[in-house]
Amino acid sequence: MSKKKKERYQLEGKIISLFKSRPKAVLNYKQIAAALDIKDTKGRNNIIKVLNTLHSQDQLDALKPGQYQFNNSSVELVSTQLTIIPSGKGVVKVDGYDEELIVPKKFLNKGLHGDQIEISIHKKNKQVEAHVENILERSKREYVGVFERQKDFGFVLCRSGRMYTDLFIEREELKNYKDGEKVVAVLKDWQEKRESPSGRIIKSLGQPGEKETEIHAILHEYGLPYEFPKEIEEAAEKIKKDLDQKEIKKRRDFRDVLTFTIDPITAKDFDDALSFKTLSNGLFEVGIHIADVSYYVQPNTILDQEAYDRATSVYLVDRVVPMLPEVLSNGLCSLRPKEEKFTFSAVFILNIEGTVQEEWYGRTVINSDYRFSYEEVQDVLENQKAQVDSSVSLTGKTYILPDNVFKAINILDFQAKKLRSQRMKNGAISFDRVEVNFHLDDENNPESVYFKTSKDAHKLIEEFMLLANKKVAGFINKIQPLPPFVYRTHDDPDEQKLFNLKQTISPFGYSFNPNKKNVSSEINGLLLACNGKKEQNLIDTLTLRCMSKAEYSTDNIGHYGLAFSHYTHFTSPIRRYPDVMVHRLLQTYLDKKPYPSKQTIEEACQHSSQREQLATRAERDSIKYMQMVFMEDKVGQIFNGVISGVTDRGLYVELIDNKCEGMIRVMDIKGDFFHYDDRQHAFIGERTKKTYQLGDTIAIKVKKVNILRRFLDFVPA
Repeated sequence: MSKKKKERYQLEGKIISLFKSRPKAVLNYKQIAAALDIKDTKGRNNIIKVLNTLHSQDQLDALKPGQYQFNNSSVELVSTQLTIIPSGKGVVKVDGYDEELIVPKKFLNKGLHGDQIEISIHKKNKQVEAHVENILERSKREYVGVFERQKDFGFVLCRSGRMYTDLFIEREELKNYKDGEKVVAVLKDWQEKRESPSGRIIKSLGQPGEKETEIHAILHEYGLPYEFPKEIEEAAEKIKKDLDQKEIKKRRDFRDVLTFTIDPITAKDFDDALSFKTLSNGLFEVGIHIADVSYYVQPNTILDQEAYDRATSVYLVDRVVPMLPEVLSNGLCSLRPKEEKFTFSAVFILNIEGTVQEEWYGRTVINSDYRFSYEEVQDVLENQKAQVDSSVSLTGKTYILPDNVFKAINILDFQAKKLRSQRMKNGAISFDRVEVNFHLDDENNPESVYFKTSKDAHKLIEEFMLLANKKVAGFINKIQPLPPFVYRTHDDPDEQKLFNLKQTISPFGYSFNPNKKNVSSEINGLLLACNGKKEQNLIDTLTLRCMSKAEYSTDNIGHYGLAFSHYTHFTSPIRRYPDVMVHRLLQTYLDKKPYPSKQTIEEACQHSSQREQLATRAERDSIKYMQMVFMEDKVGQIFNGVISGVTDRGLYVELIDNKCEGMIRVMDIKGDFFHYDDRQHAFIGERTKKTYQLGDTIAIKVKKVNILRRFLDFVPA
């Protein structure tokens, strides 16, 4: 957009906003110029031109020559939530429209990302767009940015792509904050004539670029507290550490049954344990024992309110921000070996094929015999020996598993494979995505990158957790009349996105039919076909983007990705608040006691879904930050990558060795004039016909690493 057009565009937005703020006022160009502080002749002439345009578009009524009033006769206000996208525009979801409506920048009317707003809907040049009319509720008051201090005022320069304005800091708010610091500021207000909202700095995070500063900035950006208030820590410390003997007698006792946990090497919060017992007639009793958080965290307490507010633990690259204080998450509730623990259990009688013959749910007490890592169990399964090698042993020493443990692990693995096979037959989707992880040094700086993949040991635990979650939800659905419950739901994939996926992958030689009745089999076929190939991660990502987001809801629509008609989250109450709710509701229904209203539970579901999404974004940002730190000393080095995105600005390239993504700007592609072909997702040379296409491998040289903006610049090698 030319400078002249941009100025005209901005002026149009200001004039519309002025009329909307004074809906009954009759204004001429002089009054508008005074209100907008425009004093030059050129500016006044531009006002006249814009007024004529708005009148021709029926946005303004001309009561008499030169006198205008806002035409609000056909404006119907709709309440919704505003989302700001990286381009700076807004988007809103409105009932009755299949796609989100765009809110042009000039009609944001001081609306910020996440705000609850009222909009008006307008048809313009066959396009439908929305204008922000009123801000009902601000979603966020805290913002992170770099403080730019002047003599009598300052600005907090917000770097987030969703925050399109900086915060103005008035003289009385300057205090002792230093120029260049990364700070947390709160939005105070946004006055009508101000270009920027007023803010107040509440905390300095330190110097930009320093690791602690950047990690804390990520947490603040998403409103994720990383410290517990003193009163919360004190409340947790006061909880009785020894198990109550009267309570033990009320519970089913599994202390003498073989029980063990399987977790990551670094885990401290052990949510779940498995017990195993061989029965007669070829049957097996498998107990899925979950930390009984709901026993320690009672409703209507400050501990419960804190857990509700947080709703989830946050797993960053170099730390965990727990939902519960450590005395609970890593202590009282953690199912550590050789310690008696209260648990809430799902106990199944299974045949060798993994088919459930009987089920039981209730409160239990266990004493875990062993703490295994995934690596130890994987070693046993791969080598089919009871000997655990020192290279994977948690103790660093080779040891031999007792026969009953070796047998239990192998039978559970066999049953897990049967359960997984049945899920896949039923239409479950298999996303075996590669996860990026880092080897950190003593100061938590990244030394190297490695990829975490899901092996049989992981899938063993996964299948039994899925079984418990599925069966608990199914058990509740047998109760009549059906009571309210917390479901983990996953809607069908978006049809348009599936069609776009077909178009995108066609150049790679893959076939995909989005119209087929059993789309899940098509998706699995595609994921299997690209497995192990250079474009696997790209196609996995594109396919994942077609999927709906999984959410918590009281309305059970099933779980598409898992192919379950009923599903909940029962197995991780140390790190997920919905699981705490599920435990409470399940016990309430077992005891046939009064239960909360559906509306109360639904509000908690929506809150938990929102907090989960924020935590996921923070986790991704921490990975992106660590990738930047890892690449910082690699400027000038050459890597092989795969073109992961093509836009009119250039090529996004994901490096094969470490999954770091950067951009080759079109100006840096030399040797020809390259034009962008959006249909082929490619840049094509005018003279040479050389093509850079989505999915192509390419050698790049690292040109620049910008840690603060989390951005890598590449050039072709």
